[in-house]
Amino acid sequence: MQMLNIAAYKFIALDELPALQAALRDAAHSRALRGTVLLAEEGINLFLAGGGSNIHDFLAWLRSDPRFADLEVKQSWSTAQPFRKLLVKIKPEIIRMDHPAICPAAGRAPSVDAATLKRWLDAGHDDKGRPVVTLDTRNDFEADVGTFRNAIDWRITKFTEFPQALLTHRDELQGKTVVSFCTGGIRCEKAAIFMHESGVDHVFQLDGGILKYFETEGHAHFDGECFVFDERRAVDAALAPKVDVGPLSDSQRLQTMKS
Repeated sequence: MQMLNIAAYKFIALDELPALQAALRDAAHSRALRGTVLLAEEGINLFLAGGGSNIHDFLAWLRSDPRFADLEVKQSWSTAQPFRKLLVKIKPEIIRMDHPAICPAAGRAPSVDAATLKRWLDAGHDDKGRPVVTLDTRNDFEADVGTFRNAIDWRITKFTEFPQALLTHRDELQGKTVVSFCTGGIRCEKAAIFMHESGVDHVFQLDGGILKYFETEGHAHFDGECFVFDERRAVDAALAPKVDVGPLSDSQRLQTMKS
């Protein structure tokens, strides 16, 4: 049976989290969905898989809540269910950075879409003539599976290391247009806000992350595949499973959203 995989997040102020947690768990369970949903006062982050009609029905239910009416979703297909169970958890942050001054719900970081980034990389500079660099905000082992060609990679092992890495390397970014990227957009959005607040002048996030870039621009300027934290382990530019290195443990599957 073909499984539809979805990834989505939204920074938005949420309250009454236990009630929302119970409602989401019931809605996903009743539709035989598996995966992970994280809730925090700053928003929602989810990775789910199930039959196509069940996924679409779940999304229709979720978007009936005005807070999630404009939730943007990345989609891909697999031939098997890539998640072992359904987890709906309440966390202090939907992507842990341990930096309380960062508040994406107060305003998004400037972003570029995939087509704009490809055009800039084709040219080697942005529309104002500044050199463009891509900055990988993911963990080192994710970057090892695939990343943008010549991307800056500070070899962080968890996202909480990013603030110090930026402060160490900040001067190297001056005079350049920096485009932060990650798997689906959540880490690079927080990273872009932090960079802007730390004095890096020309910072953008890649809207929708690598998954959206693959969806619209394919493999251009990207070497390898995109690591994903489910049983597929990685997807290629067609968003098809590419790497099989054995099953993930539950702790590994949660790592990208906790780190």
